[in-house]
Amino acid sequence: MLTLYIGNRNYSSWSLRAWLLMRQAGIDFEDRMVRFSDPEFAATIARLGAPPRVPVLVDDGFVIWDSMAITEYLAERFPQAGIWPAEKRWRARARSICAEMHAGFPALRQALPMNIEAHLPQVGASLSAGAARDVERLVAMWGELRGAHAGTGRFLFGSFSAADACYAPVVSRFATYGVGVPAPIRDYMEAVLDLAAMREWCDAARGEHDFLLDEEPYRQAPD
Repeated sequence: MLTLYIGNRNYSSWSLRAWLLMRQAGIDFEDRMVRFSDPEFAATIARLGAPPRVPVLVDDGFVIWDSMAITEYLAERFPQAGIWPAEKRWRARARSICAEMHAGFPALRQALPMNIEAHLPQVGASLSAGAARDVERLVAMWGELRGAHAGTGRFLFGSFSAADACYAPVVSRFATYGVGVPAPIRDYMEAVLDLAAMREWCDAARGEHDFLLDEEPYRQAPD
């Protein structure tokens, strides 16, 4: 049995990437949440032999950490799951944009932290110059890929792939902060948000009620 260790669903964008990919690929696994507010968070993950971050995947005692490493491991472990696009060049492009997300978009990350249960459109209406540039890049990237795969499906490479799992937290951010995007991009966002697995994750996130002030730069702690 595969076990995926995740953090708070409301805040943990990296956990969402691995979890959604596995659910959409039809991979059987169990998840174990280690809340960020748990004083034993670091110790719990350290006992697995991983650095104190999530997600962490354990496969029959073998430990893999980092969402990209987990993605590649799963692609090799389940070659028929369609984790990457089938065509060689599009596979390379999918890996390229996942690497770009993994290492980039710092202004967007800072301005729009993932917070599924929140609704803060006033933030999306007044983005910093850096965050606005990141949004422009994402809109251009998604639009180009959707255009190249028109008629083959609603996702970036037609069918759902690791690239869509990688960008699902960004879709969530755009929804939370009411970021304005063109109609084709809204359609892509709706395709991701309408996934049964994505709805399940978001419903669970809204039910956590685990307020973390460090993750809530736009709101005050409740009384």
